[in-house]
Amino acid sequence: MKTEKRSAVVDFLKANMLTIFTLIGVIIGVILGVGLKGSSEEPWTRRQAMYVSYLGKLFLNMLKCIIIPLIIPSLIASIGALDLSLSGKIGLRAIVYYMSTTVSAVILGIILVTAIQPGAGNEKPEEDEEKKRNALTADTLMDLLRNCFPPNIIQATGRQYRTQLIDPMNKTMNDSRTGAMIDPSDKHTWMFTGDWSNSTNILGLVVFSIVTGVAISVCGEEGKPLLKFFESISIVMMKVTTWIINLAPVGVLFLIAGQILEMQNLAAEFAKLAIYFGTVLTGLSIHGFIVLPLLYAVMTRSLPFRFIGKMGPAIVTAWGTASSSATLPVTINCLEERNGVDPRIARFVLPIGATINMDGTALYEAVAAIFIAQLHGIYPNLGQTIAIAITATAASIGAAGIPQAGLVTMVMVLDTVGLPSDSVAIILSVDWLLDRFRTALNVLGDAIGAGIVHHLSKAELEAMSRLDTIVEGGKDGKDIQMDKLATNGKTNGAFNDVEGNSSNL
Repeated sequence: MKTEKRSAVVDFLKANMLTIFTLIGVIIGVILGVGLKGSSEEPWTRRQAMYVSYLGKLFLNMLKCIIIPLIIPSLIASIGALDLSLSGKIGLRAIVYYMSTTVSAVILGIILVTAIQPGAGNEKPEEDEEKKRNALTADTLMDLLRNCFPPNIIQATGRQYRTQLIDPMNKTMNDSRTGAMIDPSDKHTWMFTGDWSNSTNILGLVVFSIVTGVAISVCGEEGKPLLKFFESISIVMMKVTTWIINLAPVGVLFLIAGQILEMQNLAAEFAKLAIYFGTVLTGLSIHGFIVLPLLYAVMTRSLPFRFIGKMGPAIVTAWGTASSSATLPVTINCLEERNGVDPRIARFVLPIGATINMDGTALYEAVAAIFIAQLHGIYPNLGQTIAIAITATAASIGAAGIPQAGLVTMVMVLDTVGLPSDSVAIILSVDWLLDRFRTALNVLGDAIGAGIVHHLSKAELEAMSRLDTIVEGGKDGKDIQMDKLATNGKTNGAFNDVEGNSSNL
């Protein structure tokens, strides 16, 4: 008995080793940062703080390095693996559900973080981002769409387009090209030029990846070699990502310590972090306990409580492992054995959902990006907010189903909207815990999606069952008919012999 308990404890420790060490790294990082800050009466300079956070910055660089080779092949492989012709309506219903719930989670997160403003309180910049750029809101929105379709996909890995207005310096003049008057008081009349900033055009890469994945899926067998290529890259990069994430305890330790040394008011910053933590949990709770159950009730016209209650083992496993992929067998078992979902639905929909349906991750990344912007006194405009929503959605689709893989996509979201990725250190102290809650929501979203698709696809399932019966019956019928023909042939031959013999007689 004691041996069994001991082995259970050992198995638990092995399964949660990374989380335990990350938590230890967070605690040591906080103690180190507070201790160093209290050891000197003078404020620490940025250079001194940089020395402390140096190893953490190396860890952050590793995360940045893996973004493109991990996210892009994962997106292409995830979408390319979808058989668009298989169970047509069933697959379409699953994809529509996944996309709609992910987008709704992002929108919910943006609404909450904008309303609560957990990072508010810091001084705003003297000029907002739009004035710094000398650009109009219309320019920001058009640049967003321009960057979705980059002229050079290689260039998109390191540069993105931004419109810049040319200041006429309070001089009224005529445009040399069109002859129109340029009014210094009206920016709509100013001349403009294109500027290529040194930041990755994630939106362009994501759009290219989605289109490539759809093309691979449509091509069928001819696209399989390319699909295998991207799947192979994705698997290899997943292994590299696992290695990097295993360094998280050390990286988090020094990042947090360095971040604390740069803070002016520790109590105020930790209070903001607590509000941020509450904002994310509020969003996850609303989406998991209100939005998804309400959607299930509307689509199936039945109460969702019993269905969700029977998914308890899967949700607990997801919270414990912080991995939707590792929870997949338990989720399938709960759906089939406890909720009576057809295996053809569960085993077709859930693997797709574990790959592309990350409601909790999408909500968390949208909230985190805007929270970090607020910490820097930046309040995203409409174009930046849309960019955050699109990137958070795409990042959740390409996120790996392993613990703390959201760190990679979080850095990607920050880079997309021009926010300092170093600031991710402040949220790393609570990320290990939030990771478990958002994984539980991801699994719940997958399960409810399977339940809804099962309810809506009963007619297709019955048709598929009848077709299988007809095919099997057709085969059996042919065998019976051949046996009858053979028997009849032999009988007729016997009768002929009798008749022949009797006639001879």
